[in-house]
Amino acid sequence: MICHCVSEKQAKFALYAIKRRVSECRLELHPEKTKIVYCKDNRRKGSYLNEKFDFLGFTFRPRLSKNHKGEGFVGFNPAVSNRATKEIRETIRSWRLHRRSEKSLEDLARIYNPIIRGWINYYSSYCRSALYRTFYHLDRILARWASRKYKRVGRRQRSALHWLKRLISRQPILFAHWRFVYAWDRR
Repeated sequence: MICHCVSEKQAKFALYAIKRRVSECRLELHPEKTKIVYCKDNRRKGSYLNEKFDFLGFTFRPRLSKNHKGEGFVGFNPAVSNRATKEIRETIRSWRLHRRSEKSLEDLARIYNPIIRGWINYYSSYCRSALYRTFYHLDRILARWASRKYKRVGRRQRSALHWLKRLISRQPILFAHWRFVYAWDRR
């Protein structure tokens, strides 16, 4: 549950009331997850012990943003959380793609695109760029797969990444994350 309050005094009162109501139902709030957070941005410049929180796989914290005129400002905005990013990377690692040299790249795309699309649809609602590093990680694993499968690519990670970059420019819709991450790269 997230409650927005105008002042710290109001937030403390709301926390007290919520704790009391929950205890009446013979439940208790999680002590680590229950806290008052200061939503610091351009209008609220003060400081507080907690200035960020995680909720449903997103981290809400002060972030640089741009308004409709392209001017920068600090807003209290969500993006994919570090914990969710770590879980995505662990899932990608569990696929063991670099060991799947019996599959073609099209087979891998057909198998894993629904999962990748799900991550994009859920986590790209806010601050799309926070997902880029995770998908670059997937590309490095795909380059490792290519270096094991094709001798012409070579064993060097750099040449495999160059091969993958050329493939992305030729077939930008093969993997779902290529359209998402490299859309700016297409001319």
